[in-house]
Amino acid sequence: MRIAASPPLLSSSNVRTLPIRFSSFRRSSPSVPLTCASFSATPPSCSVWLKSVSSTDKDIKVFGSRTKASSMAEAVTGKGKAKVQVFDSEEELKASVAKYTADLSEKVCKERASFSVVVSGGSLINCLSKLLEPPYINSVDWSKWHIFWVDERVVPKDHPDSNYLLAYNGFLSKVPIPAGNVYAINDALSAEGAAEDYETCLKHLVKLKIVSTSEASGFPQFDLMLLGMGPDGHLASLFPGHPLLQEKEKWVTFIKDSPKPPPERITFTLPVINSSANVALVVPGASKADAVGTALGSSQNPISLPVQMVSPEKELVWFLDKEAASKL
Repeated sequence: MRIAASPPLLSSSNVRTLPIRFSSFRRSSPSVPLTCASFSATPPSCSVWLKSVSSTDKDIKVFGSRTKASSMAEAVTGKGKAKVQVFDSEEELKASVAKYTADLSEKVCKERASFSVVVSGGSLINCLSKLLEPPYINSVDWSKWHIFWVDERVVPKDHPDSNYLLAYNGFLSKVPIPAGNVYAINDALSAEGAAEDYETCLKHLVKLKIVSTSEASGFPQFDLMLLGMGPDGHLASLFPGHPLLQEKEKWVTFIKDSPKPPPERITFTLPVINSSANVALVVPGASKADAVGTALGSSQNPISLPVQMVSPEKELVWFLDKEAASKL
């Protein structure tokens, strides 16, 4: 395995080897991003639309009005349905994302020894910042968290395009998640090799029951996916019109012709995303308004965007600010 020459290398004493094709490294100081294959309050009132998505034709019907975010939990749940929250500011959005995540973490951690969380890149990491503040920084049981990436660019860990580096600098270096519970890709491999290696990692963790299995699909079932969305409606590295949207068998696949640079990436497939227990789509900013309008606006809109194909097994929640929701 190749380790990047910069930043400073981790010493061999920081490495423990797992019995599969990936390695686990302990976290060093926040100023030194890891370069290894694997690591191990009441929300504000908001404008809310409750959207029911047909499990057959995916039509979306508006049937709600202005209410408090806290009143939504019992209103719409279940596979094929979405809950949409619109906040006046990004700060209010962040506060609601933090409470939603912390509440789900508490619930899962009472039931099991692990809480599996998948994150994306982009603006998502910044939107987790309230988890770094009281009360959550002290109340969340970080020791049970296991962190995964829904996609990653095939670049070194210290490269500006690395989703790992973004998460490390903005979140992971600031919370006491055990280093062995953070699973990054092996950036020494090709895109195809890194995808195969990450899938091998996931299968090992499923056998260990760190990650659950969906009884409905047989794919891994993560407790929570915290995902962003691109201005074109892509999520993970699944882009509009790309053949990878049709992948039905693999857990993790690769792309070498990404329409957004860098071109080489690995990504979870749609069956894995949709086998998740819960998905939160965290989408702030005016640049996302067109895609949000397409995905959640008229019930007559055809399924043209990858984000419209998201349908987790329990709950889908959209967190929008008013700019992102301006075309609804």
